[in-house]
Amino acid sequence: MFQVDIIEQCKQNNRKAQLQLYNQYCDGMYIVAKRFLKDAADAEDVVQEAFIKAFTKLHQYKAEVTFGAWLKRIVVNKSIDFLKVKKQLLVELDEAHLKVVDTPKDDKWLVEDTITLDDVKAAINILPEKYQYVVMLYLIEGYDHQEISEILDISEVASRTQLSRGKVKLQKLLTLRKDGTRS
Repeated sequence: MFQVDIIEQCKQNNRKAQLQLYNQYCDGMYIVAKRFLKDAADAEDVVQEAFIKAFTKLHQYKAEVTFGAWLKRIVVNKSIDFLKVKKQLLVELDEAHLKVVDTPKDDKWLVEDTITLDDVKAAINILPEKYQYVVMLYLIEGYDHQEISEILDISEVASRTQLSRGKVKLQKLLTLRKDGTRS
């Protein structure tokens, strides 16, 4: 069955089609939620809520992006909403104290060859939340600054600044000392 057919059947409240769509995307969406929430049960709850919202708002899906990208956006927003409810509010920066931080074109996210993906993920988890979310959305989820600003309800300037500052902190966390231990 084609993706478009499944979505159209879901719009008609076809439970079998909804289950098929759920089974197709649930694992991937769980991974996205888990990156934000860390707790497996919380991530499962958020994914369930995201699917409920997706199925109730499916008439708003216009296929301008893939269904997976549309659903992922819902999962990310639900994850952030969950964190806000849990009093883990994002720290808002005063816009007046921000300046635009543009990185040079040749600046890359380079780390030592000995750094593993697990090391990078662990370092991101240590970052302050205001940097952690922007770094995760940009580096891991692949969102641009406009999308990040919409998701986190911050300006694009704040997104760029938080990414730049988070990147500096991340690089410090991943830099090896001369004796081979992490600083």
